Amino acid sequence: MIGILISGREGRELWASVESIRAAFELPKDTPFEIDIQWFAAEDEGRTEEPTEHKLRKAREEGKVVKSVEFTSAIILLFSIVVIGLFSSSFLKTMIDMLRYFVLHATEMDVRTDSNIWKAFIWFFIRLITPVFFVAFVAALLSNIFQVGFFFTVKPIVPDFKRIVPRFGKFFKKALFSGEAAFNLGKSIFKVVFIGVIAYLNIRAELPRLAKMVEMPFFRSFSLTAGIAFRIIIEAAVALLVLAIPDYMFQRHLHIESLKMSKQEIKEERRMYEGDPLVKSRLRERMRALLTQNMLRNVPKADVVITNPTHFAVAMEWNRVTMTAPTVIAKGADHIAFKIREIAEENAVPIVENKPLARALYSEVEIGDEIPEKFYEAMATILAQIYRMNGRYERAV
Repeated sequence: MIGILISGREGRELWASVESIRAAFELPKDTPFEIDIQWFAAEDEGRTEEPTEHKLRKAREEGKVVKSVEFTSAIILLFSIVVIGLFSSSFLKTMIDMLRYFVLHATEMDVRTDSNIWKAFIWFFIRLITPVFFVAFVAALLSNIFQVGFFFTVKPIVPDFKRIVPRFGKFFKKALFSGEAAFNLGKSIFKVVFIGVIAYLNIRAELPRLAKMVEMPFFRSFSLTAGIAFRIIIEAAVALLVLAIPDYMFQRHLHIESLKMSKQEIKEERRMYEGDPLVKSRLRERMRALLTQNMLRNVPKADVVITNPTHFAVAMEWNRVTMTAPTVIAKGADHIAFKIREIAEENAVPIVENKPLARALYSEVEIGDEIPEKFYEAMATILAQIYRMNGRYERAV
């Protein structure tokens, strides 16, 4: 929720519009009015950054998704006309039966009192529309699932006073003089022209046969005109389906533009969902201190400390019963390395200087991990030497 302070002429116009809305809905004078900032253009609010994943996910939850109405309309039209073509003979038979029924019973029925006429009408009507209605419903459902996926929400139809925008000038500018308005106008003109060309070409190709319709039986002439109309509608539906591709791309562009964010919004979102950088830095320092403290407690259990000798120190433990290879139980550089050596000296843990091995273990092996096989030979030599010095020689690795 946001508050907007506007002064001058725009402020007076805005307040007058608010008062008119308040009076129309008979709302109390203390009723708060809020304006959803998403109704304004991205560039007007400095929203030039691409929307984040969280913003896109939130918009989807609110029902703001990329969808082309042209694609849905074309699919519904194409599937419906195909069903009409497949069941045309059945539909024609039903209409003939309906006409025969009402003509035969026209003198026997009283429209004001006889309920059978309405029952008959409903029965014939259901027989005619059920196949088309069912297929159109399935086509609409599948076309929306294809574009949006399995998603259902009622938020777009829930009344929301925040969506009332009293700045009618901006609304008309967007509706009449924007890129979206120009695209929609061009799209409508293209559809009319293209469908007109399709109809012209089909009718022109059948002109010789159409001229002879006066000599044809009724059903033959009806079949000819129905066939031409069916072909025109099929080709028009396919043309609209092709037109839906650029329309979907344009709708996607508008969707992204409407969700663009300012740099400040991105910073606030990152701070909200990822944490304040200062707090995260302090937490990392605290975690590092805890890990160092716990790590230093394990140094007295080490069998050997391998040093650089001043820059790195790695404490190693080897237990033939519980381990398959020597394990790093502590490591550190500079100040931490000094602390490890100091604790090792206090607890009589052997310290061995091996610069290449200390540097490699520090950079390649994490605390709690066993050493890779390539270090077995070097560690076996060091541990065997230490055990021999302590008078308890064992096979190191």
